[in-house]
Amino acid sequence: MRTLKKLKVLFFALVCLWIASCKKDVSYIYDVNDTNVSQPGVSKPNVKSTLEFISIAYSDLFGTTIGAGELTDLSLCYLAFGDKKFIEDLIIRNFLNKTGVIIPTQSTMTADVPAFVQATYRKFYNRDPNEFEKWQVVNYINSTSTITPELVYYSFMTSDEYRYY
Repeated sequence: MRTLKKLKVLFFALVCLWIASCKKDVSYIYDVNDTNVSQPGVSKPNVKSTLEFISIAYSDLFGTTIGAGELTDLSLCYLAFGDKKFIEDLIIRNFLNKTGVIIPTQSTMTADVPAFVQATYRKFYNRDPNEFEKWQVVNYINSTSTITPELVYYSFMTSDEYRYY
């Protein structure tokens, strides 16, 4: 009887080993090629110089070139100040508050918001917005009653992308 019990235990152990050893190893290998995804025109590796930044900002807002005296004064202020983002902000605010600045009216902006956004991207970034950018800006303008064309221009001109070409 004792031998029969040992045989049953031995048989059970062998069956367990056999079941455990018969499992198939499954490994999946997906041969996926690496792909770089980028939008054409977004890669802007060069930073605008101080003179380029001031000159381009002025011509974007006034449709004409900046005078040599004003350019010299602003570039000296820019170079003398430690916080470059702060002085860029002040220069853009100064330009937006001057008389003669060419900015669409509120009614023009709200009449065709997608066209306004498209034109703004082309004006300041020299590219078309992708679908998400367009949707996001159009949605923000439509959902915010206090937004003005000046604020949109300010946000585009003080962005990091505007500093590059």
